[in-house]
This record gives sequence, structure tokens and C-alpha cells, in this order.
Amino acid sequence: MRSGAKVAIAGGVFVVVAGGVAYGGYTLVSDDGGSSPAKNRTQGAPARTGPLGADEIKQTSAAFLQAWAKGDAAAAAALTNNQAVAATALGGYRDDAHIADVTITAGAPTGAVVPYTVKAQVSFEGKTAPLSYSSQLTVVRGQSTFKPLVDWQPAVLHPQLKTGERLVTGGAQNPEIEAVDYKDRPLTKEKYPSLGAILDGLREKYGAKVNGTAGVELQIQGNGTPARTLITLQKGSPGKLRTTLDADVQAAAETAVKRFGESSVVAVKPSTGEIRAVADNRSDKFPASLQAAIAPGSTMKIITATMIMNNGLGGANEKAECPSTVQWKGYTFHNLNDFSLTDATLTRAFARSCNTAFIKPVKPLDDKGIADTALGQTARDYFGLGQNNWKIGGVSSFDGNVPPSSGVETAASYIGQGKVQMSPLDMASVAATVVNGGFHQPILVPKDLDNRPIATAKPLPGPIADQLQQMMRAATVGEGTAVQAMAQVPGPKGAKTGSAEVDQQGKANSWFTGYGNGLAAAGLVQSGGHGGDAAGPIVAQVLKAG
Repeated sequence: MRSGAKVAIAGGVFVVVAGGVAYGGYTLVSDDGGSSPAKNRTQGAPARTGPLGADEIKQTSAAFLQAWAKGDAAAAAALTNNQAVAATALGGYRDDAHIADVTITAGAPTGAVVPYTVKAQVSFEGKTAPLSYSSQLTVVRGQSTFKPLVDWQPAVLHPQLKTGERLVTGGAQNPEIEAVDYKDRPLTKEKYPSLGAILDGLREKYGAKVNGTAGVELQIQGNGTPARTLITLQKGSPGKLRTTLDADVQAAAETAVKRFGESSVVAVKPSTGEIRAVADNRSDKFPASLQAAIAPGSTMKIITATMIMNNGLGGANEKAECPSTVQWKGYTFHNLNDFSLTDATLTRAFARSCNTAFIKPVKPLDDKGIADTALGQTARDYFGLGQNNWKIGGVSSFDGNVPPSSGVETAASYIGQGKVQMSPLDMASVAATVVNGGFHQPILVPKDLDNRPIATAKPLPGPIADQLQQMMRAATVGEGTAVQAMAQVPGPKGAKTGSAEVDQQGKANSWFTGYGNGLAAAGLVQSGGHGGDAAGPIVAQVLKAG
């Protein structure tokens, strides 16, 4: 990084041009100029304690940014509360990422938080590219020294950095790919933001296999995750990678998840398991669409209904008791608002999402000693779930967990609570299995590209598949809980709503799975409330794009 002593002031901000900082009424000069926050402190004055003063926040942040811009990693790190880690990261910024000519412009603080923008040049073996981004730092009081210090976090250096990651410029780790959908239409993270991590994973797994070559890039590396490209200094030659995605459905999914925060959706083609869309809108950037492992609520009643019918405990058109409450091993389970149905069939109980109707008829299994394992066996045998053997291609996924249970947890699992865990991908596959009459493991990349093993399951017995379809159709008409959400989806169609309560969470997680228009899809909105209110509209919007 260049050195010097240039200062620019504009309005309420200070600009670090390297070597000097001006910030409001404070002027700080590098050590060769003779003053610093430490040197301006009265000799022998006691350390300040208590809340940080505005002067401490301004002076500390300005001195830190000044040292960083100069490339003085040691001086900048000494102004943080994690000196060793900060020194390594700041040194790597200069030496491994090859970032130079740094200019940092800081805005006015909000409390102890100081925002700033960084503009610089990335240079490697004669190739250069501009770099610019915004981030922020927080000034805290040192726990032992009581000095004001920058709270060191990787995101101070770059907002996308996480613990264990670093910036590196050089030959890219993996050859480039040109990802396309099943119709050969290009898929980019700029147009489809939810695919960012997925495309990185596909590049790592298949770049060489499709004969791509690597370019020169500034990347985020580390943590055992695929490298993420920030800037390309010189492009490589991408190899074409065909996925199972559908650009139109993916676009609909990207738009749909914007309706609610902390939302995810997946769509699959029922007859093949081909994944047509994957989208997330989450503050933590976690790919919950593929990897969430949380209770699916009443969407699990699809599998519970299969278990009931497969064990001769009921049928779609047979009478099902739906009292307002039911006891299981001393615990009382309730329906929503304690509603009850009289003269109901299992289909009507499913359509209204009656909890008690999916717990009470299972009691004979408890007498046989298989109540604790029957649900998991059904999930494995007919829906391919819970065996940790899905290989969708290039990226990780969670294929559900329905473990043996005991006591109250057994009854809770029948209505999608307890220890049961699913992802939107899993529940989209469940709906696909129902409408198709059998399971096809979801795939993102054609299996013949790498000849990976694909999970299998038994086909649903014909009469059970027909009855499940009848029950899911019933949820979309009349008094069904999915009527409003699925109103605009072309038929034939079916759905199931779900709400999963979470301890110490104000609102339940909203779940919804359904099929129609040639697709099956499932959505999750954490803290979204009732399934038909949040996840339902997201799923319906995606199904309409089929």
C-alpha cells in the first residue's frame, strides 16, 4: 500500500488517503508527524472507564483506518481487541490479496458504530482491477486496558468475510463454469442471487469435469466451503454445465421469497426429481432451502397419513375422530383454537389440519410396540427420507430425520413436531412423491455427469397414492386450509399447510407444500405464522410458473 500524508475532509466525513486522517474537529497524523491519540493523553492520567466518549470513538476509528490504509498491519492491529488475529488478516489483505492504493472514507458514527467505504486496486502479475465496498466497525472499551479499541471481526476487513476465511488473489482454485438451465439458458448469481453459493459449489465440483480453465481472481477462501469470487482480474475459459434448473421457475422463486424475510422455497419436477428452482431470502445467508433441519409442522401429516393407511388404521374415506383434544401418555394435544369435527373422514380431518385425528388412531401401534418407529420406517420406505444418502450434485443437502422416539415425542412427531426435522427440499419431494406415486431423489445436476449413486425407495401402493392425492386435493377446496393460497394455481392440484411452534419464538414457523401445473414445491418462512399465510403464497407463486 502506498504511504504519504494526504488528508481530505468533506462535510461530516473523514477520508483516509493514506497516512493522515481528518475527522470533524480532530486531526490525526502518522507517527512521523508527531501526534497520536496515545501521545495526546496527559502523562499519568488515569484510564477512562464507563461508556465511550465521542472523542474516543472518532480518534480510535480514525487511527485504525489510517494505519490500515497505509498498509501498517501491526499498527492497525494494535488498535483492536484481538491483535494477533487482526495482524494476520490485515497483513494478508496486503500480501495475499494484493490490495493496494487504498482510500477509506468514513461516515459519521452512529453511537460506537462507524461506517466507511473502501476503494483500492487489486494487482497480480501485471493484471489490475478496481475494488470498492462498504463496511463498518464498532469501537469498544478494552476489558483489561480500558482503552478504546476496534472490536475485531472479519467483516471489518470485508463485509463478506466470516471467521476462518481470508482474501486471496491469484490463480482461481477451481476452473470456471458457465451454468445453464435444462433449456441451455444461462444462470448467473447476478440475475439469480439465491444461486450464488450453489454456483460456487458446482464450480468446485464440476469445473474440471466440464473442461473449464481457471482465471485470476480475488477470492474469499477458507472454512472448507467453496471459494467465492469477489473480482475477476482475468477470465478463464468456462466449461458449460447443464443443471436441472428452469430459469423461468427460478426467477419466480427469487421474486416469491422477497415477500417475506427468512423465507425459502424449492420446486421439483415430480416425474423425475429434477430440481427446477431453489431460493432463499435470509439475513444469515444460510441455504435453508436445501439444508434446514427443523420441524415441518402439519405438512408431516402426509407421511403420518401414509403410516395410518399402510398399517390398516384408517383410510381417506373412513371415519376419523377429531375431538378438540387428545391424551397421549399424560400429555394433552390440542387442535388450533380447540376446534373439533363431527362425522369427519380422514380426508376432511387432513383438509382442516386436525391434529387429534392424526394422533388418536395411532394408539393401537403403541400396543404393538411399533408406535415409536413406524413413522420413521414409513418415511424411509416410501419417501426416501432420513438415510443421509441424497447426492443432488455439487452441493450439500439435508434429506430429513425421523428418528425413533418415545413418550410424548412420539405423538408430537405425528404432527411434525418433536424430533422430526425437514428442509423445504424434503417436503417438496414428499409432495412430488404423492402426485407421482413414487419417490425420485431430487437432483440438481444430471447423474450421468459423475455417475453418483442416487437414493431409491419403494413405490407408494396404488390405493394409498390415490388416497393421499384425494386428501391433498381436499385441502385446496371448500373448507381446506390451503384454499386461499392455491386459488390461482391450475389444477389438478393438492397441498398441505403446516405451522411448527418453536420454544421461545413468538410466532410459529410457516410451512407449505403442494403440487400443480407440473411442479411440486415447498416453502418455509421462519416466524411466519400459519402455513397458508406466508409460505403458502410463496409456493403458489412458484407453482404458477411451472
